[in-house]
Amino acid sequence: MQTRQLGTNGPHVSALGLGCMGMTDFYTTGTDTKEAVATLHRALELGVNLLDTADMYGPFTNEELIGKAIRGKRDQVFLASKFGFVRDLNDPTARGVNGSPEYIRSAIDATLRRLNVESLDLYYQHRIDPQISVEESVGAMAELVKAGKVRFLGLSEASASTLERAHKVHPISALQTEYSLWSRDPEENGSLEACRRLGIAFVPYSPLGRGFLTGTLKSPDDFAADDYRRSSPRFQGENFTKNLLLVKKVQQLAADKGVTAGQLALAWVLAQGNDIVPIPGTKQRKYLEENVASLEIKLSQSELQALKDLFPVEAIAGKRYTDASLKLVNQ
Repeated sequence: MQTRQLGTNGPHVSALGLGCMGMTDFYTTGTDTKEAVATLHRALELGVNLLDTADMYGPFTNEELIGKAIRGKRDQVFLASKFGFVRDLNDPTARGVNGSPEYIRSAIDATLRRLNVESLDLYYQHRIDPQISVEESVGAMAELVKAGKVRFLGLSEASASTLERAHKVHPISALQTEYSLWSRDPEENGSLEACRRLGIAFVPYSPLGRGFLTGTLKSPDDFAADDYRRSSPRFQGENFTKNLLLVKKVQQLAADKGVTAGQLALAWVLAQGNDIVPIPGTKQRKYLEENVASLEIKLSQSELQALKDLFPVEAIAGKRYTDASLKLVNQ
């Protein structure tokens, strides 16, 4: 397995991580837990050691699943989780954000208990709390490092300026943000440049566009009734149709190269720099193996440019989140 470094002075992890969210939440209920666990075990066999979860996935059930799956295998895992979103068990659609020191201290203890581990390798603030300064939140996170509960710190969907402020309080090892052929905001809002200037790794989530870039989704009707994507602007109506035309172009280029559209899209993200560590999510072994194979795909400069030309930012239809959710990104 190829490795990449999480920040200038951070640890080396597998060049490709595994996003675990969909194993228990957002992309339909009735998850096959047995297959999810088998996928986690297969990831470790292949050398994929960066496992990414969060307390809000489920909520809580994702961490519990991973905790059970890695029992007896802790030394093989670089374990990352996140705090900050607060969910209401009685209302699955409700969302709150909390970055207070008191909440952070309680959140890490609950996460460690669910994961059944003594410490976490990487702890992210999932979203910046607009009511609490990032200095105060990261200061509390730094206390967790001193206490031995966390090894490295990260932020998710933070702006370049917020990242810089946080980094002055305590070294930030990773910034996690959505990034793919059809979500290239980090190239334009300065967050990717800030990571490189500060020596922080960039960890793209949804590098396959929540499955859209694989070319396997043909209609919004493909989603289960409880699938999160039904409410996502890019997956609705005319937007879906317009974006599908872009994906078909990627599929043609992939066919010419003898790979899948998903592999080509993932290879494009990987080629954007050795400081980039994508965490494509899957809950099935066959897709995990397909994703890992993308590490062997070499793209020429002309192929990289062709992909950008086939998928111009201005042609992407729809926002990546609802207006309410967008208020919490790039903060």
